[in-house]
Amino acid sequence: MQTTSDDRQTSSVPIGLIEEVHGPVVDIACDRLPPLNQALFAAFGGERFTFEVHRHLDERRARAIALHRTSGLRRGLPVFDSGGPLQVPVTPDCLGRMVDLFGAPLYGGSPLPADEFRRINAPPAALSESTAATEILETGIKVIDLLCPFVKGGKTGLFGGAGLGKTVLIMEFIHAIVHLQQGVSVFAGVGERIREGHELWHDMLRAGVMPRTLMVFGQMDESPGVRFRVGLSALTYAEYLRDKLSLEVLFLMDNVFRFVQAGSEISGLLGRMPATVGYQPTLISEVAELQDRITSTRHGNITAVEAVYVPADDMTDPAVSTILKHLDTVVILSRAQASKGIYPAVDPLRSMSKVMDRTFLGERHYAVAAAVREHLARYHELEDVIAMLGLEALSDVDRCIVLRARRLQRYLTQPFHVVTEHTGIPGASVPLADTLSDCEAFLRGEYDDLPEERCYMRGSMGMGSR
Repeated sequence: MQTTSDDRQTSSVPIGLIEEVHGPVVDIACDRLPPLNQALFAAFGGERFTFEVHRHLDERRARAIALHRTSGLRRGLPVFDSGGPLQVPVTPDCLGRMVDLFGAPLYGGSPLPADEFRRINAPPAALSESTAATEILETGIKVIDLLCPFVKGGKTGLFGGAGLGKTVLIMEFIHAIVHLQQGVSVFAGVGERIREGHELWHDMLRAGVMPRTLMVFGQMDESPGVRFRVGLSALTYAEYLRDKLSLEVLFLMDNVFRFVQAGSEISGLLGRMPATVGYQPTLISEVAELQDRITSTRHGNITAVEAVYVPADDMTDPAVSTILKHLDTVVILSRAQASKGIYPAVDPLRSMSKVMDRTFLGERHYAVAAAVREHLARYHELEDVIAMLGLEALSDVDRCIVLRARRLQRYLTQPFHVVTEHTGIPGASVPLADTLSDCEAFLRGEYDDLPEERCYMRGSMGMGSR
């Protein structure tokens, strides 16, 4: 749904008056009842306060969630109709900027040109416009491309706790999209701490990926209405860049669980009865509303990478289970891998992709990935025996598998471009074809005499010692 600035009609006649304010909840006595999801606003002290209608209490009263702080609002304050749902200004000039839910610039800068607006709760692309996934999206990251490849136009969940390199991995994805795919990235910071957002912004600037990236933030100290809608706002920009510029778009969301939490807060504020484990009864439809808009059309692709927090490491949590149903690829970051100095700390045995089959990947990629995973799995099974009895206690066959698996494990580490300044190691992107060739050589035993340290933190084996 597109509108121009001329279409954004607002009325100078109030639609009603504020009847009650309770935290971010505002009850409005209306002359005519506005439709659900309509954006309303009030003006006070030279500021504009925006509300979004979420419930009709009766024939004359609506309950809305404030998208700004509510201090200063009072009973009897006039409320005006914005003329439609919440909209954001869209323009190619949005790249290189950092904006809030409304498309207003953060950290200074001029406002985005307002010659076109799009509503943030637009429906997904029509089925006739959608295209099916037919290929993987190469990232140049060996362990990802080999064992849990991204689907071009698909959705990937990034599971991991604090300190496991999730942010670095996200920045390297953005670098890969910019330099390997000549695409753009849209980052949605849902419930980010102000310090985290500020550090990420500066990291992006230092990594040189900001000119082809848009960052949209709804911060932790803002209304749950902001945290609930900021993902849709960022997705609106991703759809615009896909449709208008026909670019490969990487959509990153950190963290999709906070989107669910914000929906749960709103549900409680609206007085709904909680459902399973206290989550909102509309959990499934709210997650689907977001995920169904991440799709590819004949104009371009949106490939999503979504960071997911797992409460108490419980993968059966209703929110996590609901999100998992929409994902094509699951990448799990492991603290055990990080403790061994294996970066990226991807757990190769628990990470997976729905496209890991011969038909989609091709016979060669599937066979190499399966063989590498078998070696790593056998090494994992024997780790306790090795710790107690030593490598000498193993049979010749198992010893050979373990030694090759250790070299493969180190080969799948990789220096990243975006942290070269900190590590002093030049970043390396490895084409999938090189990764397959190198892994085949490891599996054939061509590197059995190579010291393990020579396999660690390097690009392809053809790139010299490091």
